[in-house]
Amino acid sequence: MSGRFDEAVFRVLAASRLHPAPPNVHRRSDDDLNPEARMIPANETPRAAAVLVPLVPRAGGLSVLLTERQPHLRSHAGQVAFPGGRIDDTDHGPVAAALRETEEETGIAPDFVEPLGFLDTYLTSTNFRVMPVVGLLRPGFTVTPHEAEVAAVFEVPLSFLMDPAHHERHARDWQGKLRHYYAMPWEGHYIWGATAGMIRNLYSLVYETP
Repeated sequence: MSGRFDEAVFRVLAASRLHPAPPNVHRRSDDDLNPEARMIPANETPRAAAVLVPLVPRAGGLSVLLTERQPHLRSHAGQVAFPGGRIDDTDHGPVAAALRETEEETGIAPDFVEPLGFLDTYLTSTNFRVMPVVGLLRPGFTVTPHEAEVAAVFEVPLSFLMDPAHHERHARDWQGKLRHYYAMPWEGHYIWGATAGMIRNLYSLVYETP
């Protein structure tokens, strides 16, 4: 079972199951589990963003690198996230944006990232259309978190995140209605919301697909 999460096996699966180019029609969102309590604006054009889903080859299999935002930030304070952000006009597409933001947030240079493909686009409740780029990190990279934005950079075994038993469904009250979301608590880190939704999408595309 553990061999399914080795780099060599993941490469084979990714080649046939990830999107080779940014998809236009496949879309996931924060509202997927909330047909009766939608938050995403229906008549507003979402802002384009990109994140890197960084996979790190380790002796026991691949791990997923994540960041934890500083607790004092005005938005998404303390939340666990993939490195990434808004796609600027100067970026040459989502891959360039994801690599730029990753270097800014974690100090990992683009030369250490090998993009493998794309997940489905993901609409967030804050009205961002996020393009997740899956990439392998080449050994030798160093992590230097952006102190003003990033409180911690940590790794979670891919085997843990790809186990559907760990895809918990939690709920919170929102304007008198319960909003449901995926959560994957791991060693004191609360992975939830859009980040957990993208992880669930990685599982659906790469490991759940026959």
